[in-house]
This record gives sequence, structure tokens and C-alpha cells, in this order.
Amino acid sequence: MDYPDKLAPLYEACALSKDVKGKRIVIKYGGAAMKEQQLTVQVIKNITLLQELGLRCILVHGGGPAINQWLDKLRIEPQFDRGIRVTDKQTMEVVQMVLAGQVNKNLVGLLNINDLKAIGLSGHDDSLIKALPINEEDDNRVANVESINVNFLNLLLNNGYLPVIAPIGVTESGLAYNINADVLASAVASELHADMLIMLTDTPGILRDCSDVTTLLDKLTVSEVDTLIQEGIVSGGMIPKVNACLNALCKGVGITKIIDGRKPNTLLLSLMNEPLSGTSIISG
Repeated sequence: MDYPDKLAPLYEACALSKDVKGKRIVIKYGGAAMKEQQLTVQVIKNITLLQELGLRCILVHGGGPAINQWLDKLRIEPQFDRGIRVTDKQTMEVVQMVLAGQVNKNLVGLLNINDLKAIGLSGHDDSLIKALPINEEDDNRVANVESINVNFLNLLLNNGYLPVIAPIGVTESGLAYNINADVLASAVASELHADMLIMLTDTPGILRDCSDVTTLLDKLTVSEVDTLIQEGIVSGGMIPKVNACLNALCKGVGITKIIDGRKPNTLLLSLMNEPLSGTSIISG
């Protein structure tokens, strides 16, 4: 029996634990990876292991597919403007119900089943997310992030809790607003001075040729990403995710990653810097 071979995974886990223990990582979870229960369970197991390795995780989630399902049931037509959901008062009621209720609590439940101290949050909880409406005069409850209650998050993290955050912000007057989950994850990572921001997406990462997965760019600097945007290689739905990463890097986040949430164990593989585990974007 070859014991060294059998012990190799244990050695790798110990080495990884030493590298990541105590570090703060913000994970944005959404898209197609949320549609399949098997993938969701895999992500939850990965997060559980990361916590056990000593990482302090914060999970920011979306839930677009679930919102669309409920809008369809209620016969409300979804509307988008440049990839961002247009959210009137009626739609906002559904968005808040689905994100802060159904999706958030389902994720919290799965994490708690795995013996984690997960706690579900939205902007309403201790004024966690202060919303800055994009246009207060329009009937469009879409906002950017004005501020994050970092003291509240630090209190939770320092006491062993795993915050699970729905992208609902609140104004001074108490009105709820829809915030793009990529934007929120970037803001949370920035305000916490997180060591890492990971975006779980529906793509392998940034591709030089979007139709060819073998053209994956595994590591890019900020200046290289700017060039790819100018050349049109980074376009469409990838732009908000890339901009979220760039904003986080500019505000002191150590490293950002865009990885494929549809692949099993992609979170663990990306932390181990395995080939084809996504695209890392770093300062420079």
C-alpha cells in the first residue's frame, strides 16, 4: 500500500489551510449555477470546506431565474435595460420576496445543515446596505451602493457567522431597492478590505474567443483587462462582472477571480490555482 499517495490530499489540504486561514473572501453566487440543485449543493459543500480550512466567507447571491419564474406566475413581464433589471414598485415587491425570502433562506438552510453558522441578511438588517437610487424620479427601484455597515459584518465574522446577503438595499426613508449582485459583492469586498473576491458565473472565465473555451485567459492585470474591453473581447454580460472586479481591486481587494459556477468544486480548484479554473484579475 502506497501511503504517501493516499496522504497527498491531506498534505494539500494542510498547505492550503496554512495559506488561507483567517483570510476574508467574498463569493458572489448567481446565474445558471443556482438553477441546478446538485450544483448548489456542491457549492455549499465547497463553502463548508473553506470555512473549515479557516477562511471567513461572505456569500452574496443573486436569483434572477427565480425572480423570472415568479414574475411569470404573476403574469408580470420582466424588463431589462443594458443587462440591469428594470424594477418598478410591483416588480420590487416580487424581487424582495424572492431574494430576501425564498432564495436567501434556502441557501442559509443548506449551509446550516452542514453545521455552519449561516445568517441571512438584506439591507434592512441593521441598515446593512444603504441604497443610492439611480434615479429617484423614475418608478425604477434600482440603486447603487452608498454604504455598507462594515461594523455589523465584522461583528458577525468575528463571532464565527457566515453572512449570506441578498442584494436588497434600503434608503434613509426605508424604501427597498434592487441592487445588482455583482455591484454589491464588489462593494462588500471593498468595504471589508477582503483578501479575495470570487465571481461564480455561467462562463469558464474570460475567453479571448467567446466560442472557444481553449482560449481561456487564466491571469490578467487591470491594464490588460482595459485593453480587452477596448478591443471588444470583453463585452456584454461580462462587462458588469469585470467592472465589479476592477472596482474592488482599485479599493484594495487583494485578488479577484471570475470562475465557472457550473463546474463541480470550482471554488476549491480556483483557490488551489488549478489550470482552467477561471480567470484571475490582479492589480497592475
